[in-house]
Amino acid sequence: MEQEAAAQRHGEYKVPGGKLVVADVDVVDGRFTNVSVNGDFFLEPDEALDDINAAIQGLPAEASHSELTGSIRNRLRPDAQMLGFSPESVATAVRRALGKASAWTDHRWEIIGPTPLSTAMHVAMDEVLTREVGEGRRSPTLRFWEWESPSVVIGSFQSVRNEVDDDGVLRHGVSVVRRISGGGAMFMEHGNAITYSLYVPQSLVDGLSFADSYPFLDEWVMEGLKKLGITAWYQPLNDIATDLGKIGGAAQKRLSNGGLLHHVTMSYDIDADKMLQVLRIGREKLSDKGIKSAKKRVDPLRRQTGLSREEIIRVLSDTFRERYGAVDGTFSSEELSAAEALVGSKFGTPEWLYRVP
Repeated sequence: MEQEAAAQRHGEYKVPGGKLVVADVDVVDGRFTNVSVNGDFFLEPDEALDDINAAIQGLPAEASHSELTGSIRNRLRPDAQMLGFSPESVATAVRRALGKASAWTDHRWEIIGPTPLSTAMHVAMDEVLTREVGEGRRSPTLRFWEWESPSVVIGSFQSVRNEVDDDGVLRHGVSVVRRISGGGAMFMEHGNAITYSLYVPQSLVDGLSFADSYPFLDEWVMEGLKKLGITAWYQPLNDIATDLGKIGGAAQKRLSNGGLLHHVTMSYDIDADKMLQVLRIGREKLSDKGIKSAKKRVDPLRRQTGLSREEIIRVLSDTFRERYGAVDGTFSSEELSAAEALVGSKFGTPEWLYRVP
């Protein structure tokens, strides 16, 4: 039986805050051969590089990220020291060589600017566009939201009665919608927040833990905020904070077709008094924050920058565009129709909203 011809593969992975890891491999009869891991990392002793290559040599090309990582970790000698990289980063470089993990530059990115939609349409569009990216029918996309009316968006697993004050919602004319991602409730009014969604293939975060994927997907945001004079960071798991307080939070949903939704809301000029009348923010929620008032949990970007909301969105959008070569995009008529249908069958129904009463 003839051997399958070797196919040379090359993958690279830059560790956030660390070093470049490169994997050059051949694949013969479905298994790795001629493995060469290299890069500008530091490794002691020198012989440990042979251990890493040997750990990958002969493994099935279909090995998962965790299987590759485990093999490398088990093969490394006890005194090995990896500086600027890790078994996980080697596994990512190997999977990128096979096209199973991707980098930002592997994709053509689109940006959809702020577009007014009903809140139900916003959450429906999140599901539609995530599915489209997962199916390969849409390029990975960044979308900024625009709010039509006061709204509360609750997390997929939250209880309506525990999160929402019925009297406050009625008094202020606030609509309540449940999204597909987890996380906490958000109170939104026109012009008071900056919300965006990223629709990406899960290959972009291949090998990253959920916790690590949050800051990874928002590196461009931190760069944009820095241009605005704000030094921000992730406060595990999903809060974005500065020295002056929390400015936003993120949530994710991964679909079975390979699409990933990552969305963030940052406060611009939230009416904290109204928020407390609409949301039930309990003491337990605040118990690990070291503060007594929910008002102090969110520090608006308006006060920290002195800029208009539109200017902040422009800077963030330009940062993403420059960093990833993104082009302007828009909704297709089919996507709008699909989102409208989902509002009617799911997001606009009591069954979905009260699935966790």
